[in-house]
Amino acid sequence: MTRFIKTIVVFVFINLLIAACTKIPLTNRSQLHMIPGSEMLAMSDQQYDEFLNENQLSHNTQQTKMVKRVGKNIEKAVTKYLYDNNYADLLDGYSWEFNLVESDQVNAWCMPGGKVVVYTGILPVTKDETGLAVVMGHEIAHAIARHGNERMSQEMAATNGWCGAGRCPAK
Repeated sequence: MTRFIKTIVVFVFINLLIAACTKIPLTNRSQLHMIPGSEMLAMSDQQYDEFLNENQLSHNTQQTKMVKRVGKNIEKAVTKYLYDNNYADLLDGYSWEFNLVESDQVNAWCMPGGKVVVYTGILPVTKDETGLAVVMGHEIAHAIARHGNERMSQEMAATNGWCGAGRCPAK
């Protein structure tokens, strides 16, 4: 390959990486997003459905209602805040769901698109709705900040050798 063609390839590649870098509106931090949001949401929905099919939802009505109530309250607060501050587009494609899954794991998570799972094992730690709201709010913040896309993009860049010699734009 001639030096001219190599230069063009490098130039095009750098421009693609720059185009994939975005600023998070709330924090103004740069992020690498190489996966279209619609693709992230489709993958998230599929993985979430698979997870729910493979794991047992809690039969504890009181705890399940608490998770759904806390989730809906956070959803309303996040939606209002983002709309009031002209960031409503961050919620494009969101279809909120809140589920409590039977597991001893002390964990909770939120997929892109607002799909939230709380494990029953974390409830003794959270103790009440306030503690649960802290955990769920934290996990939802990851989804709103599009950390899933960022992590997958970083992995794609690293896997394809784009991050060698300190060139990774996501670090």
